[in-house]
Amino acid sequence: MALNIIKASERMKERGGIKAVILGPSGTGKTTLLKTLPEEGTLFFDLEAGDLAVESWQGDAIRPRTWEDCRNLAALIGGPNPALRDDQPYSAAHFAFANKDGMAEAFASYHTIFIDSITVAGRLCFQWASGQPEAFSEKTGKPDTRGAYGLHGREMLAWLSHLQHIRDRNIVFVGILDEKEDDYGRKQWVPQIDGSKVGRELPGIVDQVITMQTLSTDEGLQYRALICTSPNPWNYPAKDRSGRLDQIEKPHLGELFAKIKQGKRHDALETAIPTAA
Repeated sequence: MALNIIKASERMKERGGIKAVILGPSGTGKTTLLKTLPEEGTLFFDLEAGDLAVESWQGDAIRPRTWEDCRNLAALIGGPNPALRDDQPYSAAHFAFANKDGMAEAFASYHTIFIDSITVAGRLCFQWASGQPEAFSEKTGKPDTRGAYGLHGREMLAWLSHLQHIRDRNIVFVGILDEKEDDYGRKQWVPQIDGSKVGRELPGIVDQVITMQTLSTDEGLQYRALICTSPNPWNYPAKDRSGRLDQIEKPHLGELFAKIKQGKRHDALETAIPTAA
């Protein structure tokens, strides 16, 4: 098959999607960000069974309960990946299996998929991986934790990458943020996901890494905010591939996405080494 060169004029007309992960401690209101998205065209991928916080939101939802559900939904939403073999998830064969009842058509109208949460998706994935043959020693038949975590990491990254490659959809992953100490006693903020591989590689998969946190003004007044750029004074995970966001943004995804798409790009980052005054 011939590969076509996509002209700049054609590429600029495409309806691109934003891939973002929003992390924050429990109770910061991450799920309520759903209420700042249009009800029409947004699908709530409810893994947490935590829709009490957004019960007044009038949009559509789906409630996967198993890792197989998550994989099948990713295939239906993203379509088949022609580079994969038929025995691999997200291949043409997998898509045909998931779409045997024509379910893919039902997802065509959604431009934004709000996945709450990647933390629970990781738990479902690890539970599934722990029951696979790779999770048991070939010699003894006993559980092999390293095999389970290795399979879990590959499965999660394949799932995330498939969703990331959906060009015309916004994909929002929500997850819990934990503060942990490394081997040297240094504190750091990390996503709460089973295994370390997924947490390390997740920032490279998505366009935007955003931390939702409660900050305080100089007067001591507290407010919720989205921390969008790095480095930042709190060392929170953050990344802005668009170059259009300020370090602190209002917790409103509709306005944030509009700014990412249409806002003014900031000047290039200063590369000179600063000197003391």
